[in-house]
Amino acid sequence: MSGTRRAVMGAVAVTGALVTVGLTLVAVLVDLDTADRAASLVGAVAGLAGLGFSAHALTRADGGGGGAAQVVRARGCGAVAARGDVTGNAFGDHGRAVGGQPSPSGGPGPAGGSGPAGGTVSARGEGAVASGGDVRGNAFGDGSEAEAR
Repeated sequence: MSGTRRAVMGAVAVTGALVTVGLTLVAVLVDLDTADRAASLVGAVAGLAGLGFSAHALTRADGGGGGAAQVVRARGCGAVAARGDVTGNAFGDHGRAVGGQPSPSGGPGPAGGSGPAGGTVSARGEGAVASGGDVRGNAFGDGSEAEAR
């Protein structure tokens, strides 16, 4: 989880705790009718905020929520299909990928490892390979070798 998300989650938790304490104090110090009205208002606001967050999550541009369907298909003997990057692998008998893990690519999007936001990644046929991201540092074929960089 990123630092920003962690901070937002912490802020939401602290806010929820403070609202709970506040409503409890209103119920104890004032009266139950006032506490009931305040709790109804807080519940309505929280419900609307939840609706807004849900709508935002469903319409995010990175494809993490709803949006276009993401389909990955591999058909055929030895076929490989990956939504994101395919790095540091060996395909075939006695193939080897040597060295450390390959360095990740920099930016967002298919070259950054997240794959396509929607659509289909498909590998069809014997030994076919398809990737929605980068293909690097791999050994393809019998007895092949690749060095990860």
